Amino acid sequence: MARELTRCQQIERSINKKYRKELWRPFTEAVKKYELIQEGDRIAVCISGGKDSMLLAKMMQMLQRISDYPFEVKYIAMDPGYNAVNRQKILDNAEILNIPLTIFDTDIFDVANNTDRNPCYLCARMRRGHLYSKAKECGCNKIALGHHFSDVIETTLMGMLYGAQIQGMRPKLHSTNFEGMELIRPLYCVHEDSIIAWRNYNELEFLQCACKFTESIAVDNKESKSKRKETKELIKQLKVNNPLIETNIFNSIHDVNVDTLVGYKTKGVEHSFLDEYKL
Repeated sequence: MARELTRCQQIERSINKKYRKELWRPFTEAVKKYELIQEGDRIAVCISGGKDSMLLAKMMQMLQRISDYPFEVKYIAMDPGYNAVNRQKILDNAEILNIPLTIFDTDIFDVANNTDRNPCYLCARMRRGHLYSKAKECGCNKIALGHHFSDVIETTLMGMLYGAQIQGMRPKLHSTNFEGMELIRPLYCVHEDSIIAWRNYNELEFLQCACKFTESIAVDNKESKSKRKETKELIKQLKVNNPLIETNIFNSIHDVNVDTLVGYKTKGVEHSFLDEYKL
């Protein structure tokens, strides 16, 4: 008689079997293609409580078990000032997924919500700093974030439409403020639609946005109107006539023809095509 799987084992099986093509394969391909993990790495997987970071944590745990080379993983979550219900939701999901989570406290929400500056921008910058600090305290040399394929193309398009610049999102980068630390994005090739499908299939409920402006646990809660949401809608409309639109945007930041650009910036230095233009 077949042994009945635990809920955690069922969730892992869904990643490795039902959603292997959509989740596991692009995850492992990104790790290899962009050389995100090396032998001896100590990686802090940063968990926000949302679907992306929770899936990332589970897949990093699964990868560590079967990897040909040893690396260590720490699972950390920063509490920027969640209410008790949202904090408990993160802990409950970590237990369901069998993730050994370390959670630490900060006062980021209080600081960000009492400033004249953009609170979301300030919150994001402060979060990153606290996560790097905690990761370094844990002896890690890398932090892993849950940014995915859809984040990459949305950020690229938003930069052009609203920021007047061509700017991608790299799968890894060196920290400018924490020497010896790197940031990696192992979900770089995973589509958000696939993550949502996995979440719904397993009847999981994650935080969407738990800041004091939009506190909610509901899976399908409505987001406030934002530039990112506008960009999501635009991409959705473009896909109606061209199903390859997302792939084309993604590939465009892998194949930039610098010779056709009027201006570009590298290592903080601005360049013009006139610098090399010959009459």
